[in-house]
Amino acid sequence: MLKWLYGSVYKFHVRLEEDTLNENIIFVTGYAKLPQGITATELYTVIAVGVLLDRETGLITDVDCSLVTTVARQFVKELIVGKSILDLESIEKAFTERYHGSARKALLSSLKIINEKYQNILKNKETIDE
Repeated sequence: MLKWLYGSVYKFHVRLEEDTLNENIIFVTGYAKLPQGITATELYTVIAVGVLLDRETGLITDVDCSLVTTVARQFVKELIVGKSILDLESIEKAFTERYHGSARKALLSSLKIINEKYQNILKNKETIDE
């Protein structure tokens, strides 16, 4: 068990290091109000979602959020990583079909905010490059 855990931590650290060394990778966050009556609301009033994105393509390379349980955070990661933040329709469909937690609306709102921030980053880059 410990060997697996250390291996997983090492793989995560190496991948994160590779992502953060890649200058095309950017970190973008989104926040949204959580619904009443769920565990996360007892700890936080908002949900935080942070993603690592490829600046050129919008591809999500990693994600984390402030959900309380590890399994929920891991499931959110599996639903999002590998998708483009530009393809919100695909992300929303995955959440609608597969995520039946009470924080779904807040997660999707956070991802929409991330999408808006990313769109602004792209617009600002075009302005800077001109």
